[in-house]
Formats: sequence, structure tokens, C-alpha cells
Amino acid sequence: MENKAEKKVKFFDRVKNNDYYIKWIKSPFTYVAAAVLLAIFQIVTLAATGNPWGVSGVFAYWGAWIYEAVGGTVDKWFYFASPGAQATLDAGFMEHAGTWRNIGIIFGALAATFLASGFKIKKIKSKKQIVAAIIGGLMMGYGARIAAGCNIGALFSGIASLSLSGWVFAVAMFFGAVVGSKLLVKFFM
Repeated sequence: MENKAEKKVKFFDRVKNNDYYIKWIKSPFTYVAAAVLLAIFQIVTLAATGNPWGVSGVFAYWGAWIYEAVGGTVDKWFYFASPGAQATLDAGFMEHAGTWRNIGIIFGALAATFLASGFKIKKIKSKKQIVAAIIGGLMMGYGARIAAGCNIGALFSGIASLSLSGWVFAVAMFFGAVVGSKLLVKFFM
């Protein structure tokens, strides 16, 4: 008679070798399939919320909500002075559609990594790697805010909304990626 541990192992062996699991969960999607899925998500987001898909703009509200939670006030700040921004702040963290999208992206990416057996804790090679990650993250965050969006909001949603700014962002991001990769190879590899 099999015990529970043996049944569990057999179940996971069957799942691991299942053709549907391998095709839809374990294997990466093709670029075309990923592009089609992204387009569908963009359409659903625009139809459901009335706004194009954005990620980094929500972080400004998260910061404001945290600042207000510790006693600060952002009512006089230019970014939050409009009636729409005030209504968003008053509605709260859990009532913001962007909050749910970002939480979904974070946990969806984590789930996809686990399901594809791609999660690995890697040893940090050097202090330079830590410094590069911190500086790169801060520059990306700052750049996303001054560009009024990241690669999702400014590029993907901009192009999908037929905005010239999306195409300008694409060109600038391409050249930034070229320069960034050369710097990465030169100083950190």
C-alpha cells in the first residue's frame, strides 16, 4: 500500500511530464504569442478601467499613501493637486485598479517563475554588482517618472494609443539599451 508521500511524488511526476504543462506552463511562449497576449491584456485594461495600461504611475500613489499613513499630507503637492488625483488618494490603496494590476504582475511573475522551475537564488558575485543594481534601479525608476511612464505605460500603451510619444520613447529606449549594455559589459562583466 502506497503512503501519502509516494502518491504525492507520483502525482507531481505525472504533472511534470504532462504535455499541456510542458507546453503552457514550463516552456516559454513564442514572441508572437506573447505579443498577442499583451495586446489582449491592453484592450481588456483599457475597456475595464478607461485608462491604458500603466505600471510606474501607480508607485507615485503608493508613495503618497504610505506618506499619508505616517502622518504626512500631499494635498498641496502639484502632482496630487487635481480633483482626479485627490479622488484617487481618497478612495485608497485597495480601490485603485493600478494597484491590483501591479500586485497581479508581481505575484503572476513569481508564480510563472515557480511553475517554470526558473526560481534560483544566486550568489552575489561582488559589491560592484550590488552597487550597479541599486544605481540601475534608481535610474530606471527616476527615468520612468520623468518620462511619465515606463516601458509599459510610455512605450506599449503609448504606441497602442497611437501616440507619437510612444514611438519617441521606443527610439530613446533602444539607444539607452545599447549604451546600458555596453556599460554593463565594460564595468560589470
